[in-house]
Amino acid sequence: MKKIIVDDISISPLIIGTGDLSKMNGTWILDEFVAAGGTTIDMAYQYTNSEVIIGQWMKEQHNRDQLILLSKCAHPLKGETTPRVHPEAITHDLQISLERLGTDYIDLYALHRDDESVPVEPIIDTLNKHLSQGLIRTFGASNWSYQRIQQANDYAERQGLKGFTFNSPNLSLAVALEARWPGCVSADEDTVQWHNNNQLPLLSWSAQAGGFFSGAFSPEDRSNDEMVRVYYSDPNWERYRRAVILANEKQVTPTQIALYFVLHRPFPTAAIIGPRSSEELAQSFEVLSLDIHEADLQWLNLERDERS
Repeated sequence: MKKIIVDDISISPLIIGTGDLSKMNGTWILDEFVAAGGTTIDMAYQYTNSEVIIGQWMKEQHNRDQLILLSKCAHPLKGETTPRVHPEAITHDLQISLERLGTDYIDLYALHRDDESVPVEPIIDTLNKHLSQGLIRTFGASNWSYQRIQQANDYAERQGLKGFTFNSPNLSLAVALEARWPGCVSADEDTVQWHNNNQLPLLSWSAQAGGFFSGAFSPEDRSNDEMVRVYYSDPNWERYRRAVILANEKQVTPTQIALYFVLHRPFPTAAIIGPRSSEELAQSFEVLSLDIHEADLQWLNLERDERS
């Protein structure tokens, strides 16, 4: 399996999301993910019970050293909207996450949200302190604009400190029309170009666009308000139409085509997936064996009108 390198840390291109782990009736999905070759698990201080469940599972499996843990901090507390992107919240959330997980360190640590009223300097200073303490191996941002990441990294470079080594916004074949949830960021054309220029790894959440390519939605069916608001557009329906054509040729599903697109950008990418069954998990891993020409990917993304 091809690996993605984040600050000398090797991660699997597929990352298992655990936002709903407490609803999954056990840790079977983690067992199957690891058995298939996956190593990297996405979680957050904000995800109710997930870190506790993962910590107990790792203790039972004795597999902490075989895993790469990605956790996040500084999200507004449940039921609140007050930003918590400050040194005290970062330190608090990290300490609690370490306790829940029963581990001495977290491999990849990310800011779950941003608050642009907070200067980047104390945030970078705090994360570097935890880095020097060995509590985290590297850190990045989730749902930060690339401009803020660049600002933070410029400060880190001037001070001889570590900056953000990865970014984790939404990136998918279906282009989000607006934020799916408050405070979230989707990679627009400028963000993609910024990643292409600096080759900073992008770990995409909702890489499969919330099931947009599953066939469960259509332009006529507007019953799902969130999907209509975020993904319903003529360009996205054209992307879906082309994904169906490619899927039929490759004898896979349009969702698999959409996942392949995210994993084959001109900069390092990984995809956070949320399979709800063994079949969906297996289909995600099948994508790693696909081979689609770059010209077809450009056509898929409406960058060219005709296939070569």
